[in-house]
Amino acid sequence: MRAILALLLALLVTPVEAEERDWRHGLSLLGEIKYPKGFAHFDYANPKAPKGGIVRFGVEGGFDTFNYVPGKGDLASGTTYLYETLMTPAEDEVASDYGLLAESVSRSPDFSSVTYRLRSEARWHDGVPVTPEDVIFSFEMVTKYNPPFHLFYRNVKSVTKTGEREVTFTFDKAGNRELPQIVGQLNILPKHWWEGKDATGKPRDIAQNTLEIPLGSGPYRIKSFEPGRRIVYERVKDYWGRDLNVNLGRFNFDEIRYEHFRDDTVLFEAFKADQFDWHTEISAKTWASGYDVPAVKDGRILRETFPVRGGGQMQGFAMNQRRPLFQDQRVRKALGLLLDFEEMNKLLFFGQYQRVTSYFFGTKLAATGVPEGLEREILESVRDKVPAALFEKPYQIPASGTAEMMRANLREATRLLKEAGYELRDRRMTEVKTGRPMRFEVLLNGPSFERHMLFYKQALDRLGIDMTIRTVDQPQYTARVRDFDFDMLVFDRGQSLTPGNEQRDYWGSEAAGRPGSGNWFGIRDPAVDALIDRVIYAKTREELVAATRALDRVLLWGDHMVPAWTYLFQRTARWDRFGKPDPIPYYSIGFPDSWWFDAEKAARIGTRR
Repeated sequence: MRAILALLLALLVTPVEAEERDWRHGLSLLGEIKYPKGFAHFDYANPKAPKGGIVRFGVEGGFDTFNYVPGKGDLASGTTYLYETLMTPAEDEVASDYGLLAESVSRSPDFSSVTYRLRSEARWHDGVPVTPEDVIFSFEMVTKYNPPFHLFYRNVKSVTKTGEREVTFTFDKAGNRELPQIVGQLNILPKHWWEGKDATGKPRDIAQNTLEIPLGSGPYRIKSFEPGRRIVYERVKDYWGRDLNVNLGRFNFDEIRYEHFRDDTVLFEAFKADQFDWHTEISAKTWASGYDVPAVKDGRILRETFPVRGGGQMQGFAMNQRRPLFQDQRVRKALGLLLDFEEMNKLLFFGQYQRVTSYFFGTKLAATGVPEGLEREILESVRDKVPAALFEKPYQIPASGTAEMMRANLREATRLLKEAGYELRDRRMTEVKTGRPMRFEVLLNGPSFERHMLFYKQALDRLGIDMTIRTVDQPQYTARVRDFDFDMLVFDRGQSLTPGNEQRDYWGSEAAGRPGSGNWFGIRDPAVDALIDRVIYAKTREELVAATRALDRVLLWGDHMVPAWTYLFQRTARWDRFGKPDPIPYYSIGFPDSWWFDAEKAARIGTRR
């Protein structure tokens, strides 16, 4: 009888439970992690950094919600300080994460599941423990109501409590090497708070925007705010995780403030007037000529550029293929021929920029030359779905810069438009079949890009193409982009050094029909879908690089956007009130999380305005 009972009990134990779990303190997508178990602190964090002081940021536009779950409206800056994730990244490694809410993690050898064990000391700011139920609730809510997260975590089949402090994510197939790690990057929300009632007795609704100050578990809480104008975070003095090795030397400021301004011109003037401390400069013109002020000359404002090492960059003018005009690739290609980047760079950018030539520009993931080796082998699997020329020659970004080159581009654009059914009539590019002039609108969320688009418009005018520019406020812009209610807009997207599941939201066919997704273009391409899966299910770094280059190449050959420009450094200006770690994180600036307030420097500058 005992033998039979033992056999029955054994059958009830799942394979994961039957074997001894391989518990780890961190995970990496690229092999071994840098920091050993029990490490003291991150190398770029100074555990002796003083606590105290205030740091102020300037933000263009306003905000109307503290709730990130619905993915609509204008989320207040800094809300990530309220919440924590199961794991937190090391900013001097590529794709490595260490335990935060979770003290340890165990993933199955075939990447079909992962289990996180929560720290017993993890607490919400009201003192209630963080539980597996909070993790399950957070995952279910964000994948239900937020389109990008739904696609990002599409391969998660179930999330279950498998121990008093353990939660297991099970996937619908093995081999998604990134998924065990990225589920640990989800912000965890307090189930008990969201299922409770607000101060008026009304049940809270996580599917709706709200300006009720939320409950968190992170290093900061909201101290005060003025809707759309200002938000102040205060350091939680009894924060449960303050002594964790991943937090030592970090989160040093007593207050983090975000001041909101109506546009970038007012914002910059406010910075020079010492109304906030740190400014990231995106304008080449302003960087070259806008800092001729006493505070820069006498050293109270420091200007510093930092190399961008943490990922790739793509910027351009995205064409919405849900609009009939942009469904014809010949039209999209013709519009790409009309951007005279070289002349724009000389006249508007002081020669500071580079033309973007890849969706992963600035990384080794960018496609170059003609496909070879493993990349070519991967592309062979979609040969019937991509242009044959893709195998024989590299994609060429239209060159310009001289009158002769632009005339050649104009002639080629005219030829393509004629093939697409357009001709010049009375100096207007006109659709032959309908007699309608070619016209479209560029949607902007501020004046920053107006002069660039006006420069581009001059070339379009030469071919009789009517491009109008509409600048709207941030709430309207956000709503229109979410609903894909635009013709063209300026697109700017960073890329990870380890791309994966997020690519579905960026370019996948399913995302094209889901409002709120990142597929602004409306790309529906079976070749792109297949290559995204090759990226996600790559078994080695070599295969990941080859699959990403293949994806990049197919996207480029689709002429989905007019490639623009980028600058592989981050321009910053700051009032000299801060100390910084040495070294700073290799893959980020680390401000403000690993910097601190320097009282002596602040005293030399004087009182803030």
